[in-house]
Amino acid sequence: MTLATVGSDGSPSARIVLLRALDERGFVFFSNRASRKGRELTTNPRAALVFHWWELGRQVRVEGLVEEVEQADSDAYWRARPRPSRIAAWASPQSRPIASRRVLDDLYAEAEAQFGDGDVPLPPFWGGYRVLPETVELWLHRDNRLHDRLRYTRDDVGWRGERLAP
Repeated sequence: MTLATVGSDGSPSARIVLLRALDERGFVFFSNRASRKGRELTTNPRAALVFHWWELGRQVRVEGLVEEVEQADSDAYWRARPRPSRIAAWASPQSRPIASRRVLDDLYAEAEAQFGDGDVPLPPFWGGYRVLPETVELWLHRDNRLHDRLRYTRDDVGWRGERLAP
């Protein structure tokens, strides 16, 4: 999914992240909390998501508040990640400038040596986020450009739906 956040200066930033869970509470992804997205979510805990399936002519847009997931959920997902991915999370100063690829490879080798054959624990700077949907928009392609757009907005009672012009 595409995740869009906003920096403290109001600049938007979007990137692709993996949707790792979806339930009645919201959409969950995991990341380094010191990364650009993590820093932006700390400053402004709101985000937008886009799921786009060109071949199917479908799109879903989501906007809402963001919260950190429970520690137990971060722990459980962390344990399910491949070992090289866990080592890489410790090694990478995500979103920070580095001098070269060699620097990154050396950081990985250092982290790999640090953990040896032992457990690679969850870093204190890494965890999950949940986007709590306030608005969900469904889009259906039509060849004549009169696409179907249905927007659902959460209010005090539940969800209110409306049709939007394309």
